[in-house]
Amino acid sequence: MFDPKYQITDQMLAWLSDIAEIHAKIAHAKLLPVRETMLRRRAIIKMTHSSTSIEGNTLSEDDVEKVAAKQPLLVPNQDRLEVENYLKALETVNQFATKPSITLSHLLSLHRHTMQGLLPSAKTGVLRKGPVYIVNTRPGRPDEIVYTPPSATQVPTLIKNLFSWHNSASNVHPVIRAGILHFQFESIHPFPDGNGRVGRLLTLLSLYQSGWDFRRGLVLEEYYNLNRSVYYQALKEGRGDLTSWLTYFIQGFWVETLELQESVNLLLAGTGSLRDRKLDTSDLKIIDFVLTLGKVTSSDVSDILSVPLRTAQSRLSRLVKYQILRRLGSGRATYYRLAKVR
Repeated sequence: MFDPKYQITDQMLAWLSDIAEIHAKIAHAKLLPVRETMLRRRAIIKMTHSSTSIEGNTLSEDDVEKVAAKQPLLVPNQDRLEVENYLKALETVNQFATKPSITLSHLLSLHRHTMQGLLPSAKTGVLRKGPVYIVNTRPGRPDEIVYTPPSATQVPTLIKNLFSWHNSASNVHPVIRAGILHFQFESIHPFPDGNGRVGRLLTLLSLYQSGWDFRRGLVLEEYYNLNRSVYYQALKEGRGDLTSWLTYFIQGFWVETLELQESVNLLLAGTGSLRDRKLDTSDLKIIDFVLTLGKVTSSDVSDILSVPLRTAQSRLSRLVKYQILRRLGSGRATYYRLAKVR
């Protein structure tokens, strides 16, 4: 039987309150279908880039976008395959999201999609048969074993108990339940490889099945990828009592929901007489840049999109017309910030 130990702090409750408020706002936001599609597409690319990057994949976000679009790209075969597999696994998560619970069959399917061609076929979609070790690689020094997961003989029972707890814990806040699922899965480490990616996919599936999908626009992986050492340290410190891990997890969730709220507000801009205006991928790249750095110039856009300066200026003028950006300064000192949503 799995019985997680943790405490809910006042800070956690404050974050969860904000998250619930943002969840309701995003759920009721009147997004045009084309803009919601762009939001989801952007999330898929960011999820894939961040989750594979955590595991050492070298492709940039732009590269991931090209792989998703099946465009020719000269990159290492393994990096491409990792991205292609993760994209397929995300599609599988969407399919399983309509199911009432998470099952072992779902888990094995996610691993199979994630690791196909990266592990021998006999090791994909099946629980591990032998030991695994979590090591800290130290340049010029021997690797250090920092954690030894449970023995292979224990794995089936531990996974069964975890899913049994998860599927019956309807009284636990969906965000907390997803965080506990994430942590315990990584502690069990049920596969010889791919546990990190599959664990993050399971977290996503838990939220989707709970109805906390934030219109499929939330990208938790980006927070983990921002500082991987902090992510791994949080997992390490959670053993025994999950309070420290849940503090990290809920704070990251809160940060990413704030980011998503900003994006949704931007996609709501230009309603009314401008409601048929459409945003494309290049527009979203500009918006992402402004969200990250607070402002953008025509030179920035020229670099981001690899287009002439005149084309960049035209792009920015269009977003000003759509009431998404506002122009400030003049001449060479001209720059653009987000417009205030009315």
